[in-house]
Formats: sequence, structure tokens, C-alpha cells
Amino acid sequence: MAEAKQKSPGRIKQMVQVYKNTRTQDKLLTPLMLLSFVGPILIAVLLAWLLPGNWFSWILWPLTGILAGLLIAMIVLGRRAEAVAYAQIEGRPGAVGAIVQSALRRSWRGSEVPVAMTRQQDAVYRVIGRGGVVLISEGSRQRTQRIAHDEERKLKRAISNVPISHLYVGPDEGAVALPKLSKELQKMKRVLNRNEIAAVYNRLSSLQASPVGIPKGIDPNRVRAQRPR
Repeated sequence: MAEAKQKSPGRIKQMVQVYKNTRTQDKLLTPLMLLSFVGPILIAVLLAWLLPGNWFSWILWPLTGILAGLLIAMIVLGRRAEAVAYAQIEGRPGAVGAIVQSALRRSWRGSEVPVAMTRQQDAVYRVIGRGGVVLISEGSRQRTQRIAHDEERKLKRAISNVPISHLYVGPDEGAVALPKLSKELQKMKRVLNRNEIAAVYNRLSSLQASPVGIPKGIDPNRVRAQRPR
């Protein structure tokens, strides 16, 4: 009980902080959250009035509406906060690294540090997961194309039997939008299981040369698509 009491204030404080940070960038956040909270309550009261029942139904329906309203309001807050976070980092060097570190599903493993980078801070990141090895290029497609293919040749010498795919996040046509990067990875056909993912990740990590460094302009530890827990 004591442990639960200690955790609750932390979660409430986190939600309040996420709300304050998001509200400054999203003027529709407050009215949308109010609508999300009040709407289910009004519907529940209407149902309690229309449907036959006793005094217990008059307690149960509004209570259900309140709980549903809180849940929907928290979902709205999470989605709007995520959209604001993506908008703040999209197009900046290191944005893909921030997503790799904080927003990828557990079935994918990678690092916020790129495996290759140009002088203009275009970068190539590497992630390993259910779809094999994926090289994610960030920046100019023309500049990253060569270093991405150079990295692919290195990978084929180390893991010749693992599929290697390419994704591109940037301003040019055919790019994957930053908010959709995680979903794009999840859509890939499964070719590796959990043990194989770990083996490939460890193999490539052991072969990794000195770190390239994180592109200047964004701190992956500070910029996250925060969601209230």
C-alpha cells in the first residue's frame, strides 16, 4: 500500500507536466480533453434515464461514464502529446535517432547513434528486428544513398543470410513520415524470431567500429514522444 501511494503522485505529476508542455503548442488540447471527458458522462446519464432500471443503475451508469471519460481524455492527451513531440523534432538532425531510442516497439533493437554520417549531418541508422536488418537514412536521399549502400555491403559480409532493407526519412519524395516510422517497421514480414534478433544484434554490435557520434541539433534523451502512463 505504501509503495502504491508513492507511485500515484509521480504518475499524476507526469500527466500534469505532459499536459502543460503540450498545451503550449496545441491550443485545441484543452477543449478536446473536456469534450472527451464530458461526452461519455452525458451519454451515460442519458442511458440511465432512457433504459429501465432501479436506483443502482443511476449510480452505475454515471460512474461508468466518468471512468470512460477519464480513459478517453488520457488517450487524447497521449495522442496530441505524441503529435506535438514529433512536430518539434521532424526535419532536425538526429530525429530518427530519438525515435529509435524511445519509440520503437520491443521487437526492434537499435541505437540513437548512426552507423554512418555525412559532413552535412545526413545519417544512416541501423535497427534489427522481426523484419531483419533495416538501414534508415535521414536527410538528403542523394547524399545518404551512397553511405547506406556502403553499409549494406559491410553487413552482407558479416551476416550474409539475414535480409537487409532500406527506409528513408527526409524531405524528398517517397520518404516515410517520421511519426509513421515505427508502424512501417511493424508492417514488415517476420523473418527473425526473438533469439535470432538478439544474436544478430550482438554480432553486429561486436563488429561496430568507433562510434560515429550523434548529429548535432537534437538530444535523444530529452526529446521523446511522451505518453502519460
